[in-house]
Amino acid sequence: MGLKSIYGLTMEQLTDWLVEKGQKRFRAEQVWDWLYKKRVRNFSDMKNVNKETIELLQENFVIETLEEEIKQVSKDGTVKFLFKLADGNLIETVLMRFNYGLSVCVTTQVGCNIGCTFCASGLLRKSRDLDAGEIVEQIMKVQKHLDEQGKDERVSHIVVMGIGEPFDNFTNLINFITVVNDEKGLKIGQRHITVSTSGLAHKIYEFADTGLQVNLAISLHAPNNELRTSIMKINRAFPIEKLMKAVDYYLENSNRRITYEYIMLKDVNDHEEEALQLAKLLRSKRHLSYVNLIPYNSVEEHGQYQRSETNVIQAFHEVLKKNGINSGVRWENGADIDAACGQLRSKQIKKQSIV
Repeated sequence: MGLKSIYGLTMEQLTDWLVEKGQKRFRAEQVWDWLYKKRVRNFSDMKNVNKETIELLQENFVIETLEEEIKQVSKDGTVKFLFKLADGNLIETVLMRFNYGLSVCVTTQVGCNIGCTFCASGLLRKSRDLDAGEIVEQIMKVQKHLDEQGKDERVSHIVVMGIGEPFDNFTNLINFITVVNDEKGLKIGQRHITVSTSGLAHKIYEFADTGLQVNLAISLHAPNNELRTSIMKINRAFPIEKLMKAVDYYLENSNRRITYEYIMLKDVNDHEEEALQLAKLLRSKRHLSYVNLIPYNSVEEHGQYQRSETNVIQAFHEVLKKNGINSGVRWENGADIDAACGQLRSKQIKKQSIV
């Protein structure tokens, strides 16, 4: 794959590396400023950095490894990027506009092994993890896109909800968070970052122990084991009882609210019975729970699933509300482009295989 992206180093790692190579500590701050504040594309553009340091960086790292393959722009301002990695693999990154700021959804793996039966991301199996630099660079690519628009806009929020299971790439995930959160760099607050997991219980314990103030979202999608296992095979390894035990540990240690993602599948998980079961499941922790009801984005390859009717979604929401569970409906961004996670990537790979 060639040289790795320098974006993969935290400030501490960069400092240690430069000192080990005989450079002064302050060089790390200079380099960091050029990378994240001035956002240069070449080491040679770092004007106040000495020649020896520049040469060291050029010999060992690159700044950019991602190449923009496709960019889709929605009427609502959502921008979906398909990036080609140095090894030719494709990943997706999405810029979304909200009243509270600009949010970017990043990918953490090439493909996904979780195997949710409704999801476009899992159509192609995981071939590898992204390194921290490849995850950070997604943010940098989007920020540079914004810089080019000349409107003085910045990425203010991040959701780690793209292709892959973030907790299955734990070390690179934590390094990514450390880099984008750094006060001297992008300065994206931990509370403005949300990480979504399909429910790797053992990693929820580990995440709780980091002490990070990052938001946690859990892709639940069903309130009982039988139904959840039928649509999410991860439930075989981490059934709801095991998952909720990890949730309790996280809540005890962080006292931070968890968002439960619940995709609304017509005649599958959208009945009053499931709404009541979900309310019962979360009742003891409802003060730190929020349920995100997500209308399903249809995927050609998963034709067995359709989106629940709007009145059914509203009725489900009402049942939760009557039972004291905070919830809302998350209508999708970018409805006029390939909105479902993994959809654009899947389409492009199909096209390439036909040619």
